Amino acid sequence: MTNLIVKKDSRVDPKFQTYPKQVRRKLEHLRDLIFEVAQADDTIKEIEETLKWGEPSYLVKNGSTLRIDWKIKSPNQYAMYFKCTSKLVPTFREVYDDTFQYEKNRAILFDLNDKVPKKELKACIGAALRYHTVKKMSKLGL
Repeated sequence: MTNLIVKKDSRVDPKFQTYPKQVRRKLEHLRDLIFEVAQADDTIKEIEETLKWGEPSYLVKNGSTLRIDWKIKSPNQYAMYFKCTSKLVPTFREVYDDTFQYEKNRAILFDLNDKVPKKELKACIGAALRYHTVKKMSKLGL
C-alpha cells in the first residue's frame, strides 16, 4: 500500500451536497471504492478528484478518467462513467456479463436498491486506473 496523495478540487464536496441524501451515500460509496483501489495499488502515487462535465471525476497518471454521477431524469439510478472510446466497458461486459447493467460503452449503471458487486467493481476500477498499462493485455488483465 502506498501513501496516496489526493489532490482535491474544492468544488467536489459542494457537488456531493447537491445530491439527494440516499443518492449521496451511494455515490460516496463509489468514491470510497475508487480511493480504496488507488490506495492498494503501489503504482499509483497520486489521484486527482475534480469535476469534469459537472461530475465528480478521478484521474491518475497512466489511467483513464472515472466519473460518477446521478441524473434527475433517471432518479432511481446512478452510474460510474468511463471513457467511451476505451476498451473498458466492452471488456467489462465480456468478463462480467450480466453482473452489471451497462449504458452503451460509457457506463456501469446501478439502481438505488442494488447491492453493488464490490469485488467485481473494484476490478473494473482498477482496470480504469491502470488503463494505459493494461489496455494491450487480454481482457485488460481482468
